[in-house]
Order: sequence, then C-alpha cells, then structure tokens
Amino acid sequence: MSDAALWATVVAASLVCLGLKLAGHLIPEHWLASDRVSRTAALVTASLLAALVAVQTVGDGQGIAIDARLPALGVAAVALALRAPFLLVVVLAAATAAGLRALGFP
Repeated sequence: MSDAALWATVVAASLVCLGLKLAGHLIPEHWLASDRVSRTAALVTASLLAALVAVQTVGDGQGIAIDARLPALGVAAVALALRAPFLLVVVLAAATAAGLRALGFP
C-alpha cells in the first residue's frame, strides 16, 4: 500500500469515527433511555472485550498460535472465578506465561 493510500484510509476512517460520534449527540435522549438500549449496549461491550481477548490470545498475524498466552488466560479465568483481586490475576497470568516460556513453551 502506498503512503498516499495509507493516509487516505486513515483520514477516511477518522472522518467516519467523527461522523459516528457526532451522530451519537444528535440522537434524541429518550431513545437512549430505554432498558433495551442499555442492555444491548452492555452486551455489545462485553462481547467486544471477549472478542479482543480471544484474538489477542490465539492470534498470530494471519493464523492461530497456541503458545504460553492460552494457559495464562486459563489461570487468569480461574483466579477471576475465585474472586481474586485484579492485580493478583494479572501477576498470576504473567507469571504463568513467563514460567512456561522459561521452560521452552513458545
């Protein structure tokens, strides 16, 4: 992709984002006050976060890679299920990934 095409894409995407943000301010407030909209917004937020975690855990450019990130995510999920503090969850996941990589697991 040429530099001009890249910049054109960045500018176009920025304008689309700005347009969406401005459209959000133009929507009547009573449309956003309904329970259905708030439930949908909460579900969309959670599903986007779950998709991001999945892609960052097993994604490797154009393919799927099973490496130390996957067991680390499992340890973090178990720690969260046991209601561990978030900082401890992060430390446990990082230690799991570091330990597995030190043992030669990719």
